[in-house]
Amino acid sequence: MEYKNSTELQKDKIFEFKDVTKKRLIVSLSITLIVMFIEIIGGLVANSIALISDSGHMFTHAFAITISLVAIYLSQKPRCHHRTFGLYRTEILAAFINGLFLLVIVCLIIIEAIERILNPVSVASLSMIFIAIIGLSVNIFSVLILQGSQKNNINVKGVFYHMIGDAISSIGVVFAAIIIYFTNLSILDPIVSFLIAGLIVLWAIGILKDSGRILLEMTPSGLDIHMIEKDLIDKFVEIKEIEHTHLWTITTQLLVLTTHIRVNENVNHDQFVSKITDFLHSHYNITESTVQVSYSEGIKSCNM
Repeated sequence: MEYKNSTELQKDKIFEFKDVTKKRLIVSLSITLIVMFIEIIGGLVANSIALISDSGHMFTHAFAITISLVAIYLSQKPRCHHRTFGLYRTEILAAFINGLFLLVIVCLIIIEAIERILNPVSVASLSMIFIAIIGLSVNIFSVLILQGSQKNNINVKGVFYHMIGDAISSIGVVFAAIIIYFTNLSILDPIVSFLIAGLIVLWAIGILKDSGRILLEMTPSGLDIHMIEKDLIDKFVEIKEIEHTHLWTITTQLLVLTTHIRVNENVNHDQFVSKITDFLHSHYNITESTVQVSYSEGIKSCNM
């Protein structure tokens, strides 16, 4: 019962964290949408394709944030008989989608940069500076809002890196525009784009790798089941043998473990399981664990 209470407390913390994160994402989405519509209207009034293009860039921000918000909403739905873990994994799926989305953006940036190199065009540097400063202001504000939330939520991490990538992009564009204004070296525009694309690729690969590990139910990064088994054997003298240990992640804050332990015959089953689960929770932050205890070598816990 004591371990069950700690598990429920952990889940309450997850939901509380998600509520705060959801509010931050809503604020970031609202600001992004406002700037997007301002740029659309400004582009139509001023007949500026640059402003309209940047509004399309803002749309990609809004899309990424919306995916994250939908995922958080779905993940908070209660579990039922056919969703025994609820819909926690929707956040991981959203992170994976945002990782792929970042790669699509990189492809578009590279294609456009190559086109600019092959067919150089004159750059309206002053308009370029103005647009970049607007985008930079929005991205910096969004990064500050989401700061901290990305550490424990891979879904928000995807949006966070999206915003950082765009903030760096805007900084690069501002500096490039200033140099172009004084030197007329328009080639700097696509060169900066290549550098930005390289950074975004690194972040996208990191997000895809982390979310992919979870979706494939691999052991969480930094943990080793053999290390955990050794710790249990060293800690509990009642244990004779441990086998068929499986450890995976539902979300970044919800680890699950199952194992089969053979113990001495005089061991109190309930007390032993309670001590094991408390140890796993306190030392490895494993929220849910299923421990099958047996006294005989003939009992099978797995047919694989």
